Amino acid sequence: MDSTARERNIARARLKFLQSAEPPASVVPEKIRDSWQRSKHWGIGIDEVTVPYQPDYDRESRLMRAATPVLDRLERTLAGSDVCVIVTDRKGWVRDRRVGELRLSAHLDRVKLAPGFSYAEQFVGTNGIGMALEERRSSMVLGTEHFNERLQKVSCAASPIRNPISGRVEGAINLTCWNGPAGSLMAALVQEAADDVERMLYESGTTCEHALLEAFRQATHYGCRPVLCLGQDLLLANSAAAERLTGDDHRLLHEAAAELGHAPRTRRRVQLTDGRSVLVRCRRVDGPAGKAGYLLDLTFDDAPTAEEPRGTAGSRAPGGPRGGDTRPCPLPGLAGTDPAWNTVARTAARCARERVPLLIYGEAGTGKAALARAAHAFAGAAWAPVVIDAADPRYGADEAIGPNPPYGADEAIGPNPPYGADEATAPNPLYNADGATGPDDAPLPGSLPYALRSAPAGPGRALVLLHLDAVTTARAPAVAQALSAAAARGTWTVATLGGAPEGADTLLRCFAEAVTVPPLRHRLADLPALVDALLRRVGAGAECSPEVLPLLRRQDWPGNVRQLESVLRKAAAGRRTYRVEPRDLPPSLHAAGHRSLSGWETAERDTLVAALLEADGNKLLAAQRLGISRTTVYRKMRAYGITLPAHH
Repeated sequence: MDSTARERNIARARLKFLQSAEPPASVVPEKIRDSWQRSKHWGIGIDEVTVPYQPDYDRESRLMRAATPVLDRLERTLAGSDVCVIVTDRKGWVRDRRVGELRLSAHLDRVKLAPGFSYAEQFVGTNGIGMALEERRSSMVLGTEHFNERLQKVSCAASPIRNPISGRVEGAINLTCWNGPAGSLMAALVQEAADDVERMLYESGTTCEHALLEAFRQATHYGCRPVLCLGQDLLLANSAAAERLTGDDHRLLHEAAAELGHAPRTRRRVQLTDGRSVLVRCRRVDGPAGKAGYLLDLTFDDAPTAEEPRGTAGSRAPGGPRGGDTRPCPLPGLAGTDPAWNTVARTAARCARERVPLLIYGEAGTGKAALARAAHAFAGAAWAPVVIDAADPRYGADEAIGPNPPYGADEAIGPNPPYGADEATAPNPLYNADGATGPDDAPLPGSLPYALRSAPAGPGRALVLLHLDAVTTARAPAVAQALSAAAARGTWTVATLGGAPEGADTLLRCFAEAVTVPPLRHRLADLPALVDALLRRVGAGAECSPEVLPLLRRQDWPGNVRQLESVLRKAAAGRRTYRVEPRDLPPSLHAAGHRSLSGWETAERDTLVAALLEADGNKLLAAQRLGISRTTVYRKMRAYGITLPAHH
């Protein structure tokens, strides 16, 4: 098939996809199909390029220092040609652009592909930069494969730029040209350019990073024992360690290493977040400038140490096997790369794709319902899921109040529900009876089983039952029958569960697989990604200052992601600059006390924090404004565990 015919076929497939709820045709490459579905889920426009602009950024960042020599060389090589080379940071913000032709430069200005603008996929839709950063691999988007029509005059190839020491994606490099036959050459050239930038990043790395990398290479050269290497801003783990540790485990091991690090070599047993214990052999790594970090050899105790949450017959234990695939699974609207979270997300995505009934365990606010919605959307769903809450008090009433309206097929949540919420965001019909049944065991109108049976069913549909533990023993058989009937018609059935349901055996048999969403305190390594995602979700157009993250990391977050979202929403609404600063956070987040405070103590702590923030951390000025001595300020700060950014 020639390129012209291919473009026509893809253009027709795109138009059909936009006009209907059907998945894209098979003529469209798989990566492009996935990106189109994400773009449609995010509500990206198709005829306007509307992207955020951030004129103030660090033009001398480590990434740009490494990329500038490569850009200079490419600019000389491509002078006079219709090819443009672009570098973005890890969030898709364009940081530099070199264009060899004025006509192409003018077109790129019109579509805002210029320094200061963001070309992340959630703003522009399918494009080379957005796909490379979203999927963490090289990508190419040719002409009509772009989701937005204004980008279809050009083709682009992009490749992520990784820090060769930490492995973290630092940004992306992109080549853009007018549509033509040079696609394969662009792919090879952009990959070579990315390799060159990564080499420059390695050469500009600190001596401490090099010392840690060399120690890690020596430790992992022979054998496959779990090894972890920890520096101030660097974490290296081989696969044997990465697949068995969560983000919060890394923090625990880093704290243990710091305690043991006074001796050149020592050992200690550390209990991990899931109750297992691991024997840690710690060796301090020194560089030319002194201590670089720690190298940890780990020996896991594989004997079971804690009772796992109960699964279902024929299913894996909730959360899946710790030794499974933990590669990132980019579910729309969700964020995180913690191994435990990745296992959960990948299992949910597979169950949605294969229509396997799924039970989702987890504490309140961890994002159980959001996980179900995102997995359903990722599987190319034609309709939004129907969400029913078993804890709705209307289902517990003694008798119905009358006929109920038909259950709306598309009455579920829209494309951007509150991140991590466990409640349905659309109204449920007025069902008001208990789970009684009428003649022939048919559920009575107004009951929970009736609501489940009335929900639209069939292939492409999803039925999410929140709070399965609220189903009483009396209602369990009828609820189980309704769920089984929906699954038999091709509906993907999902339930969320915080505790053990009353009719456990009857209900659990409805689900073939189960996962456990980890609480936020066990995936603190995901905080930066979660904060970015939540700030985008609240639509504040703000970003988070580096000083905020340490304050967020030390919290227990009993309300999990929902609580974090509430904190960020209020902070973004009350911020004084374009960034969320420590002073925008509530006073309780500036304290790290471990005891419960009385109402009077809470008021005193909050007043002291407010005064210190107003004085920019100046204890003397805060003391004068409060009418107390500076000694009292220091004493109260110690008592309440208050820490603030240093006074400038």
